[in-house]
Amino acid sequence: MSAATVDPADGMPRLTVDYLDADLAALLRGPDVLAVFGFGDNAPRSDDPRYLRVALEPHGTAPLEVWRAGGAVTHGRADGVAWASDGVLQFGAIEIDEPGDDDIGTAADEAYRRMLGFIDARGFPHLLRIWNYLDGITTGSGDEERYRRFCVGRASGLGGFESTRLPAATAIGRVDGHRRLQVYWLACTRPGVPLENPRQISAYRYPRQYGPQPPSFARALLPPAGAAMPLLLSGTAAIVGHESRHADSVETQLDETLANFDSLLATAHARRPSLPTRFGAGSRLKAYVRDAAELDTVAALLDTRLDPAVPRIVLHAAICRPELRIEIDGVHDL
Repeated sequence: MSAATVDPADGMPRLTVDYLDADLAALLRGPDVLAVFGFGDNAPRSDDPRYLRVALEPHGTAPLEVWRAGGAVTHGRADGVAWASDGVLQFGAIEIDEPGDDDIGTAADEAYRRMLGFIDARGFPHLLRIWNYLDGITTGSGDEERYRRFCVGRASGLGGFESTRLPAATAIGRVDGHRRLQVYWLACTRPGVPLENPRQISAYRYPRQYGPQPPSFARALLPPAGAAMPLLLSGTAAIVGHESRHADSVETQLDETLANFDSLLATAHARRPSLPTRFGAGSRLKAYVRDAAELDTVAALLDTRLDPAVPRIVLHAAICRPELRIEIDGVHDL
């Protein structure tokens, strides 16, 4: 992904995201590597705090996702957090075993309290993007559903966090049976601009039927003004207003999801005209597919719906509503 050269002394963030078939050890020798992610059981192993394995099985062989920053990166582990920073951007990750092996709310509360304490103490108070991975995301009935309990715990951990400061985010279900919450983030010394989608009610304003606490995230986040960074896209599905659509068809859900992205990219373009209104070579997308039997179908549909220049990864994962078959997130730039 292209990005203009930025002098880290200017304090302006720079981030590039790539999907690469490369040797992990060689990548981690790069002085500007902020984070690397591997997907599935066959992903490589490393104790480097910049590397995180995500237990979602890919369709085929997944490349590594690589984040590069605008300057030399330092990294380490402290207070249960794996972290890396170039002085302007911070990558951080926390993994917490659920108390009693089934208390996602308490785990979320703890993870978010620790995350906020860590970014504030280290001088990166502005969250830009968060990913949340938890097992059994739609297990349980009514308000006992695990995603609803996660939302309650997340909001508790965020405390009085204002909606105008909410970052882009993804919450996706693993299907590995391990009750372990994995949270990782991108934070910055400067704030970004949260964006909402005109086709959708803001998630933090969902009605009570979706649980006692609405989800806490923005639909996308524009990077800080002057930053050489992509638009950060939250997990997006076939939701119009607040309602799920097309429960009987993964193909139609994909089309509705892409229509939501069209609307969101138009909104971002209006704020920042340099951003293209369609996905292209500067985009990076991850598609999460609930039913493993539909992975081939989704991969083939993406081939027909997207420009061939758009790199993408297709992963087997559970979505936060049982009727949703697919969700997509990613980044978008020139």
